[in-house]
Amino acid sequence: MSEMDLPERESMEFDVVIVGAGPAGLSAAIRLKQVNPDLSVVVLEKGAEVGAHILSGAVVDPIGIDRLLPGWREEADHPFKTEVTDDHFLFLGPAGSIRLPNFMMPPLMSNHGNYIVSLGNVCRWLATKAEELGVEIYPGFAATELLYTEDGAVRGVATGDMGIERNGEPGPNFARGMELLGKYVLIGEGVRGSLAKQLIAKYKLDEGREPGKFGIGIKELWQVKPENHKLGLVQHSFGWPLDMKTGGGSFLYHLEDNMVAVGFVLHLNYKNPYLFPFEEFQRFKTHPAIRGTFEGGKRISYGARAITEGGYQSVPKLSFPGGALIGCSAGFVNVPRIKGSHNAVLSGMLAAEKLADAIANGRANDEPLEIENAWRATDIGKDLKRVRNVKPLWSRFGTVLGIGLGGLDMWTNQLFGFSFFGTLKHGKTDAASLEPASQHKKIEYPKPDGVLTFDRLSSVFLSNTNHEEDQPIHLQLKNPDLQKTSEHDVYAGPSTRYCPAGVYEWVEKDGKDVFVINAQNCVHCKTCDIKDPNQNINWVPPQGGEGPVYPNM
Repeated sequence: MSEMDLPERESMEFDVVIVGAGPAGLSAAIRLKQVNPDLSVVVLEKGAEVGAHILSGAVVDPIGIDRLLPGWREEADHPFKTEVTDDHFLFLGPAGSIRLPNFMMPPLMSNHGNYIVSLGNVCRWLATKAEELGVEIYPGFAATELLYTEDGAVRGVATGDMGIERNGEPGPNFARGMELLGKYVLIGEGVRGSLAKQLIAKYKLDEGREPGKFGIGIKELWQVKPENHKLGLVQHSFGWPLDMKTGGGSFLYHLEDNMVAVGFVLHLNYKNPYLFPFEEFQRFKTHPAIRGTFEGGKRISYGARAITEGGYQSVPKLSFPGGALIGCSAGFVNVPRIKGSHNAVLSGMLAAEKLADAIANGRANDEPLEIENAWRATDIGKDLKRVRNVKPLWSRFGTVLGIGLGGLDMWTNQLFGFSFFGTLKHGKTDAASLEPASQHKKIEYPKPDGVLTFDRLSSVFLSNTNHEEDQPIHLQLKNPDLQKTSEHDVYAGPSTRYCPAGVYEWVEKDGKDVFVINAQNCVHCKTCDIKDPNQNINWVPPQGGEGPVYPNM
């Protein structure tokens, strides 16, 4: 059925439409209502509930929450239960580890005064604050389309039609999406959002910027034995199981109730197509310095998410005609600190204040250039500028020398406000970093034991991921032939490894290798959209409400 045959969509009008109920979107909504309670504000969230698709470490710097909700510490029901009490940095070798002294670390790396949290629960809490102020929040509605004025400015978004069958035709439960129109639209979809990607391309928001850089973060939540639990301990490590040319690191965060969050971040500019991020994470847990924490424990949750790592020099232009990018859609993660939620909150607040002012002055659907012009002078810009060379130094010189030089660079930025290196470039995209399989050896990974190490399918089961099978596949191949001639024949099928949910398979059928997409397994991490060497996979939202349901990640 063509677009012309479909019934017309209903529309609703607001002052500001916000896509994504993450820390950035919810903070923007709250700040808009704080500045002007008469503004009408709506937040769309593709997850079944607020927080369902939120996955982060997470150790939170409370600078953003302190500014947004100054009295939060006096409240009984806030989610910031565990303050950091101890900070460890380990370098792992194959059999042992070295703890780096805290005094060597630049002050910005200290986690004292920060909180170990479930970021999903932080978002659920922020959503109640927003609703108390009169913000409308619609979970289970994926914004799938941008709507434009005749002049080419964004005037709103449309949510996806529901009940479309695999063949693209409306099924018996078909329902048309909604149009949500606003004077301004804020895009806070998180890393590699589908609408942000379109906006960056349409308005050339990345012109004159370094390419975006990314990592994949894989996380498990464990309940451990009380004697293995150290409330408030934050432990970061790097080194084994990765070689010294492959960037990445890991964390253990000890939360309340004998819970430990364990995670592994692998930089997606790796070269070897045989590298298997999920298996590297499982191997990491077997290290003598790590495995003891989990003995006798139980794995409760699993999930994965891409992380922005480009930082200061990769942030696209934030403003476009009709709105702005906020949070991880813009890429405000501080890579060495593995923190982005504080900057997400601050960016939401900054955008809200500028838009409230614009609306008060009678403006609508123009470009709020003041958001783009302001961010570098704020705490977001200062936070990212001091660490801007850490990632390129690591990529260029490898783990040992790169981290040493990065630490030196952070110290000179801290003490003297300058860098010996200026501002380094990132070079290639993560997709272009992958090298043909002929240049690399296969990596043999140990089989999972089902106690400490696991396979992907049992892990995805813990993420509560669900997709209606009879719908168009939301992982779109631009050129199906290219998957065989290049992804399979040249790169040995890296999609079967970089995906942390086992979505992609090459199977033999009638003597031919066939590419299979198990879309129902997808945890919405977006790694395929980033790492496919031909940029041939396009991630778009499935029906609203589908995907993982993370209760406490």
